[in-house]
Amino acid sequence: MTSAGTGPRSGVGTGTHCPYCALQCGMTLTPRPPGGARVGPRDFPVNEGALCQKGWTAAALLDTPDRLTHPLVRHRRDEPLRPATWEEALDLVAGRLRELRERHGPDAVAVFGGGGLTNEKAYLLGKFARVALRTSQIDYNGRFCMSSAAAAGIRAFGLDRGLPFPVTDLRGADAVMLVGANVAETMPPFVRHLRRARDRGGLVVVDPRRTATAELASLHLAPRPGTDLALALGMLHAAVTGGHLRRDYVGTRTDGFTEAWRIAARWRPEEAERVTGVAGADQRAAVELLAGARDAYILTGRGTEQHSRGVDTVSGWINLALALGLPGRTGSGYGCLTGQGNGQGGREHGQKADQLPGYRRLDDEAARRHVASVWGVAPEELPGPGRSAYELLDALGTATGPRALLLFGSNPVVSAPNAAHVTRRLAALDLLVVADVVPSETALLADVVLPVTQWAEEEGTMTNLEGRVLLRRRAVPPPEGVRGDLTVLRELAVRLGQPAERFPDDPEEVFAELGLASRGGAADYAGISHRRLRAGEALHWPCPEPGHPGTPRLFLDGFAHPGGRARFTPVEHRGPAEPADAAYPLVATTGRTLAHYQSGAQTRRVAELVRAVPAPYVEVHPDTARRAGLADGDLARVVSRRGTVEAEVRCVPGIRPDTVFVPFHFPDTGRANLISNPALDPISGMPEFKACAVRLTPANEEGS
Repeated sequence: MTSAGTGPRSGVGTGTHCPYCALQCGMTLTPRPPGGARVGPRDFPVNEGALCQKGWTAAALLDTPDRLTHPLVRHRRDEPLRPATWEEALDLVAGRLRELRERHGPDAVAVFGGGGLTNEKAYLLGKFARVALRTSQIDYNGRFCMSSAAAAGIRAFGLDRGLPFPVTDLRGADAVMLVGANVAETMPPFVRHLRRARDRGGLVVVDPRRTATAELASLHLAPRPGTDLALALGMLHAAVTGGHLRRDYVGTRTDGFTEAWRIAARWRPEEAERVTGVAGADQRAAVELLAGARDAYILTGRGTEQHSRGVDTVSGWINLALALGLPGRTGSGYGCLTGQGNGQGGREHGQKADQLPGYRRLDDEAARRHVASVWGVAPEELPGPGRSAYELLDALGTATGPRALLLFGSNPVVSAPNAAHVTRRLAALDLLVVADVVPSETALLADVVLPVTQWAEEEGTMTNLEGRVLLRRRAVPPPEGVRGDLTVLRELAVRLGQPAERFPDDPEEVFAELGLASRGGAADYAGISHRRLRAGEALHWPCPEPGHPGTPRLFLDGFAHPGGRARFTPVEHRGPAEPADAAYPLVATTGRTLAHYQSGAQTRRVAELVRAVPAPYVEVHPDTARRAGLADGDLARVVSRRGTVEAEVRCVPGIRPDTVFVPFHFPDTGRANLISNPALDPISGMPEFKACAVRLTPANEEGS
C-alpha cells in the first residue's frame, strides 16, 4: 500500500475506492508506466472483491484523450474557448465576481455542487459560498438524487442516513423488498448481499419495468409510474387487516399510527389495484413474505422518490416498515439506497441550500453560532437559506436571479430536468465557471473552465450508502497543469479578500475542520480522522469522539426524535403532476443502465462501456410499438410538452404497455431530460423525473 506521505510509486498498488456509485467498492490501483493505472480487486465488505463493468474500466478515465489539463477562457460567448494560465483564469473569475456582487449584491453569484465531491470539497464549497461570497444561492445535484428519502427519513426517524445498518446485515435476511431500485444494473456487487432472500423466495421487487433485478425476484409488482404511494397504502391495509401489525412494537416504539391508518383504512388492496394495476392478491402475498420472515428489510430507491410527491411516497413505505416492526431492530430494517458516490456525505456538510455542516439546519440559531465560531465569522454574517437546485437553475440570468454560477462536479445540461430550458438559463448568465475533469456538455458552455484532479489523483473522504466514512487514496499523480478543487477554492477566496488560512487546501486539514464544524450535529464526524481511516478502522457516523468506535447500526436503543419514538406520517395518494391524456397517452420514466453512470460524462469516454451501450434507446412494449407504427431497432421520437428525445426502439415484453423507459446518460437529442417534468416536491424540491406524459412516433413522421 502507498502511504499518504510518500505518494504513489510505479508497480505498487494502492487500496482505494471506485469513482462511481454510493456502494464505493474497494479496489486496488497500480500505476502503469508511462501513464494510467490498472484496476485490481480488493476485499472490502460491500463488494468482497467484486466489481461491475464500470469499476473494472474506471482507470480509463485517468488518461482519457480529451482530459482537461489547462484552464480555458473566453471574454465573449461568440468567441471559442482558448488556453490560459491559471493566474489569468483565476484573476478573470475573481474580477468578474467582485464586479457582479458590487453591482447586484451577493446573491448575484451562485454555486452548484455535486454528490460525487469528497466530503472535504463539499464542506469547503459550502464555506466558500457563505463566507467568501456571502451568497445564499448554493445547492447541488444531490437534490435530484435522495432529497425526498432524506426528508421522509428525518420526519419518521429524526435522522437521515441512507442505510442505518451495514450492507452486510442484508446477508442474513429471509425477505427483502426493493422499491424502485434496479441494483442488478446500478450497483451489481450489491446483489450478492441478497442471495439468502433470493434463494428462499423472499425477494420482492417493485418496478414498472421487468428489470434485471426483477428477473431475480420471486415476486415482481409492476405499478403504473406515479402510483407507488397507492400501492404502499394498499399494502399497509393488507398488513393490518391480515393480522400482521406488530402492535407491541407500534405501541412502544412509535407515534401516529392512528392518523396514518385513518387514511390507509380506505385503501383496500383491490382499491389500490384499480389505481396501480398491481393485483390485490400480489399485494397481500408481498406483505405475507415480509411479515413471515424472521429477518426482513424494505429498501427504497430513486424510482419511488423522484416524484412531485416523493417525500409522501417514501413515507408510505416507511409506514409499512413501521407497521411490520422492522426499523431499529437487529436483523431487520428500512433503508434508502443512496445513488451518487458521496450522495450521503455530500448533503451532510453544507452544499444544500438549507444546511450547514453536520446536517445542521441553516435557520437554526444555535447551529449558526456553532459553525460561525469554527469559521471565525459572526453568525449574522452567514446568509439564510437559498433556492433549491432546480429553482436555482431556473432563476439563472433572470432579472431577480443570479448573474454568475460557479459549478463543481455536475453536468446539468444533461442531468437537470427540462434540460433545454436549463441550458438556455445557463447561456443567459454573465459568467459561467465550470471546474471539471473533461469537457462536459456544461463545460463547453462556460466562460471559464478550470481543470481539476479526479478520484485517483487526490486524497479525500467519501461517505457511502451505509454511513461509513472511507478514505479514497491518491494512487497516481495528476497531469501537469491540473489543480485540486480545494486549491481552486483557496485561490479564489484569497483573491476575494479572505485570509489564506481560512481556506486550507490540504484534505486532512480540511477534514479536521469539518469534524469541528460537525461536532454535536446529527451527522457528527468529530471523532473521525484521516489517521484513523488510514489505519483501516471502519467508522460509521455518528462518531463524536476520537476514541469512539462509530455507529454502524442506528436506532437500536431509540430513534432520534425526542422521546426516542419513530413517527408514522399520514399520507394520501396523489397521482403524477402530469397524467397521461389523449394527446400524450403514455408515461415516460427515466433511469440508468449497467454500462453508464449519471450524465455519462465519465462513462461515455470509456470505449468498452460505449461498445456495450453506444446510443440512447427507448424501451417499449411490443404492442405499444406496433400501435405507434414502430418495430425493434427503428428510430423513434418520444415527445412531451417540453421537448423531444430521439432514440432507437427496444421492444421489451416486460415493460408495462402504458410506459416507456429512456436512460438519461446521453447528450444532444438523446437527452432524456429534454422531456422530463420539473414539477417539484413541495418539501424536498425533488423534480418528477419518473413520470411525465408523452407520445411515441416514428422519427421520420412529419409533425411528430
